[in-house]
Amino acid sequence: MKLSLLTRHLFFLSLCSSQLVAQPGTRLDECLRLARERNISIEQARRSLTARQYQLRAEEVSYLPKLDLLAGYNYLGKPLEINLQTVRNGIVNGSSAQSTAAAGEVFKEITGNDMPQNVRDRIQQISKDAINGIYPNYNPPLSKQQYFTAALGLRQPIYLGGKLNTARDIAKATYESGVVNVELVQKELDFLVAATYIRILYLNTILRSQAAIVEAMSKNEQYAAAMVKQELIPPYLRNWATVALAQAITRQHNQELEKTNALIEMRRLLQLPQDSALEINDTLRYAVKSAVTVTDNFWLQNATYKSINSKTALAESAVKASKSLSMPNIFGIASLNLYQNDLPVTIPPWLVGVEAQWTIFSGLSNYRKRKATEQLVEEARLAAENTKYLLQAGAAMAHNKVTALEKDIEVLNMARVQAQTSTSLIQQRVKEELSSVKDVNESLLVEEEIGKTYYTAVLGYYLALAEYYNIIGTPEKIASVIQ
Repeated sequence: MKLSLLTRHLFFLSLCSSQLVAQPGTRLDECLRLARERNISIEQARRSLTARQYQLRAEEVSYLPKLDLLAGYNYLGKPLEINLQTVRNGIVNGSSAQSTAAAGEVFKEITGNDMPQNVRDRIQQISKDAINGIYPNYNPPLSKQQYFTAALGLRQPIYLGGKLNTARDIAKATYESGVVNVELVQKELDFLVAATYIRILYLNTILRSQAAIVEAMSKNEQYAAAMVKQELIPPYLRNWATVALAQAITRQHNQELEKTNALIEMRRLLQLPQDSALEINDTLRYAVKSAVTVTDNFWLQNATYKSINSKTALAESAVKASKSLSMPNIFGIASLNLYQNDLPVTIPPWLVGVEAQWTIFSGLSNYRKRKATEQLVEEARLAAENTKYLLQAGAAMAHNKVTALEKDIEVLNMARVQAQTSTSLIQQRVKEELSSVKDVNESLLVEEEIGKTYYTAVLGYYLALAEYYNIIGTPEKIASVIQ
C-alpha cells in the first residue's frame, strides 16, 4: 500500500573548498540524485557501457577495406642457388648427343653416306669428355643471404557467410546489455539508499522516544532522592531508580552508535568523505494511504529481469556466429610494391586478385559449437522465465508483508498508547503515595519496550514497501511515499 512519511530539515550537500557541507532541506530524492551522480559503481557501469558503444561503432564499419603497410626483412640460412649438379648427367649426355648428331649430318652432306658407328661413338665420347671438363662442379648462388621488401596491401571483404553481420549483432546485444546493466546498478543503489535512509529515520525515532524515557527516569530518580532525604522511602528504592536510569542511558548511547554507523553507510553510498557533516533528523511517521496498483507484466520493467533477458539476444547472436563458421570467406586483395632490395626475383609493381577460404572439414568442431550455442539460448530463456516467477512470488510476498504489518502496527499502537497512559497513572499514584518509584521504572521499561516494538514494525513496513517498489522496477517511488 502507498504510505506517506513527511521528511523535514535533513541536509543539503554542496562543495565548499573541496569539502561537502550539510545544509537543511535535503530529502530522499536528493539523496538518490547525489548517489546516481557520485557513486563509483554507477560510474564503472557507465564506463563499461561507453566501451561497448565504441565496440559497436567499430563493428559497424567492419565492411570497409583494410589497408596495411607491409614490410619485411628476411635472412636466409644460405643464399638461393641453382642446383646444377642434379641435372649434370642429363645436360652432358644431351649435349654430346646433339654434337654427334650434328657431326653425322655434316659427314653425310659431304660424303653422301652415313657416318660409321665407331666414328659416331668416338665423337660422342670426345663431346662428353669436353663438356664434363668445362661443366661447373658447384651450384651458383642466385641471391644474397638477406633481402628487404615493402608494400601496401589492401583487403576488402566481399562475402564472409554472415560473419560481419553476426559480429555487429553481438556488439549490439552487448551494448544493449550494458545499457541494462547501468539501469540495474542504479536501481540497486536506489534501493540501498532508500533502505539506509529509512533506517536512519527509524533510529531518529527510537532516539527521540528513548530521550523521553531517559528524561522520565531522571525525574523519577530525582523524585526518589528527594523522598529518601525526607525519609519517606528507603534508600534501596532510590538505587533501583538510579540503576534503571543508568541502563536507559546506556541503551541510548548504543542507539546513537547505531545511527553513527548508519550515517557512515549513507556517506559511503553517496560517495562522501567520512569527515563531512551529514544531518538527518527527521523521524518515522506512519500513515496509510491508497493501495498500490500493479500493472500486468510488471516484471518486464524490473532491471534484474531485463539483465537476464538481454543474455538471450546475446546467445542468439552466438548461434548465428557458430553457423557462419561453416560458410566460405571471399576477399578482394590488392598490393602495391613500394620497395625491394637484394630480392632474387623482380616483383611486379602491383597486383589485384580474389582470395577464398572455406573450411571443408573441422572434425565436427563447428557443428558441436553450434549445438552448444543453441543450448545457451535455451538456458538464457529458462533463466528469464525463472526470474519472472521469482519476481511474481517476491511481489506477492512483499505485498502480503505490508498488509500484515499494517495490522500489527494498528495493534501495537493501541498497546503503546495504553502503556503511556499506564505510566502517567502510576506517576500520579506515586505523588499520592499509592505506588513506588520502582513501579514507575517498571512501567517506563514496559513503555520503552512496546514503543520500540511499534517503531520496529513501522520500520519493517517501510522496508517491505521499499522492497515491493524495487521488485516492480521502481525503487525510487518510495521517495514520494515518505516525503
